[in-house]
Amino acid sequence: MTRPTITAAPLARRRLFLATGAGALVAAVAAPRVRAQGTGLPSGPIRIMVGFPPGGGTDAMARVVGQKFQTLWGNPVIIENRGGAAGVIAADQVSKAAPDGNTLLMAHINSHALGPALNSIGQGTKINYDVASQFSPIGLVGVTPNLLIGHPNNPARTVADVVAACKAKPGRISFASAGAGSAQHFALEMFKLQAKVFALHIPYRGSGPALTDLMGQQVDFCFETMTSATPHVKSTKVVAIAQTRLKRAKGHPSVPTMEEAGFKGFEATTWYGLVGPGRLPPGMVQRMNDDLNKVLAMPDVQERMDAFGAEDGGGSAQKFADFIRTETAKWTQVAKQAGVKIDT
Repeated sequence: MTRPTITAAPLARRRLFLATGAGALVAAVAAPRVRAQGTGLPSGPIRIMVGFPPGGGTDAMARVVGQKFQTLWGNPVIIENRGGAAGVIAADQVSKAAPDGNTLLMAHINSHALGPALNSIGQGTKINYDVASQFSPIGLVGVTPNLLIGHPNNPARTVADVVAACKAKPGRISFASAGAGSAQHFALEMFKLQAKVFALHIPYRGSGPALTDLMGQQVDFCFETMTSATPHVKSTKVVAIAQTRLKRAKGHPSVPTMEEAGFKGFEATTWYGLVGPGRLPPGMVQRMNDDLNKVLAMPDVQERMDAFGAEDGGGSAQKFADFIRTETAKWTQVAKQAGVKIDT
């Protein structure tokens, strides 16, 4: 009995079919990841960490940006608040996150300039991260003045009134802050040095709790971020006495600057910016920076930023990286010259 002959052509076609089928299966499985990588964006939900409780300026900025990113990216963007150590705890967590873009940080002057400045002179919370190597700057969101604010029942309405109160009751006039070593604390220290007064610093775990006690008349004054103070100024729950940039913010044109009140060169700002863990892919950083600039240019976002007093946001990731270095050097010098101490 003669066996049927298997020709080379059908065998080759069979091998080609198997190879093609296996390749198609691999491609089908890999396709979603390839598409996600091709967009320059991470796959899956994205967390924006905030180093302060809800209700403060950093939280407000993160929610404005996060909401717009969620629409642009078609992925859930979750704001996660992890307060403590003036923003350092959240920053430390993000510095150790995987460089996949799924965990970002709404960085703050505290975590990325003031904290490192204090750390360099042996003050403040010990920082276990290096800003330059363990973060990928994405973009500056905004720079705001701080507002010197008081309760409406407090008779002080000018900086001169505040100075007079501090001199009349040395060590008994209290100032709240978002935490020891925070931007609000640094503003207070600058004020004390220039006014030559002694005042009591009361640190809180964020702007929200500090504002609550100011409105409850548990403390007398606060140098608070314009972002978090503005809603309470507008509702007349607190009174704005002065602001701490050299120019008046568009959102508060009637509030004088500290320099106008006689404190020459007084500038103590708060700033916010988006960063990721170190070693984020350059293409991802560029895509996120492009989209952040798109968000900041939206009319409704511009309106909210103006109301918060947040100006000068946007620009390249490199511009933000340079800004962080400049701010860190500036505040390190201030901390040394002023002998800033962390009174807890």
